[in-house]
Parts: sequence; structure tokens; C-alpha cells
Amino acid sequence: MPLEPKLADLPRIRGALKFYQVASVITGVMLLLLCAEMLLKYVWHFELYGFGPNGLLSFEPVIETANGLESTGSGVNLSTGILIAHGWFYVVYLFSDFRLWSLMRWPFTRFILIALGGIVPFLSFFLEAKIGREVRSYLDRREAEAADSDNQPVEAAQ
Repeated sequence: MPLEPKLADLPRIRGALKFYQVASVITGVMLLLLCAEMLLKYVWHFELYGFGPNGLLSFEPVIETANGLESTGSGVNLSTGILIAHGWFYVVYLFSDFRLWSLMRWPFTRFILIALGGIVPFLSFFLEAKIGREVRSYLDRREAEAADSDNQPVEAAQ
């Protein structure tokens, strides 16, 4: 028999689900930006810079040298900022994954699957919808069962 969450944890699970859903969407968007940045840099050899001499936002060439690719832009390298931001949002995403996983008492493979949502493009959006539906229906079912058991008449002792 698989472990089930405690009834006292159901409100905490709702909060963990909301936190997971927000973290999932932010991480998914950041991952798509990261993928676009990688294509821009390694396929078309450009990086996105901000606040430089070429305007508020500009694409600056990246040149290939003996030491690898080198940026030629000046200003704030927004491409690097996207890399860093996604990394930190992924850490928050993993925390939200762990929190939901531990409260729901799921197997470890479920934790790994959800964690992949932050590194496989578009997966976080699909998982966010699927897990959200699954957890909400589970919570609704458990709360209905708890309400039914509270309304059952207690038989008199003989």
C-alpha cells in the first residue's frame, strides 16, 4: 500500500502546488530564453547586450578564436544574465519540486521526472498542467472522503 499524505498536510500541499506551478512557468520561460540564446550564440554567432554604445538592446557579434568564442560587445551581456537567471530559477524550481514531492509522498522517480522539467524545453509546461490536475483531484477526493467520514453517524454502543 503506497503512502498517502496526512490529512493535516492537505492545506500545505495546496500552497506547495501553487508555489510549484509559479516556479514551473518561470523556469520554463527562462529555459526557452536560454535555448534561444544558445542558438543565437552558437549558430548565428551573436550575443544580446544592453545599455551599450549601440543602444538600449543590441546584438553584438561573437568571433571564433583559438581559445573559443569571444564576445565583441560592450555594455551588459544579457545573454550571460539569462544563463545565470535560469540557473537560479532552476534551483527554486527544484526546491518547489522537492516540497511538493515530499508532501505528496511520491516515489523518487516522480521527483526526477519533475526535475527534468527544468532542463527539457517545454516539459515544465506539460508537467505543470498534468501535476496540477492530478494533485487538485487527489486533494478534492481526500477532502470529500474526510467530510463523508465526519458526517457518518456514530453507532451507539450496546
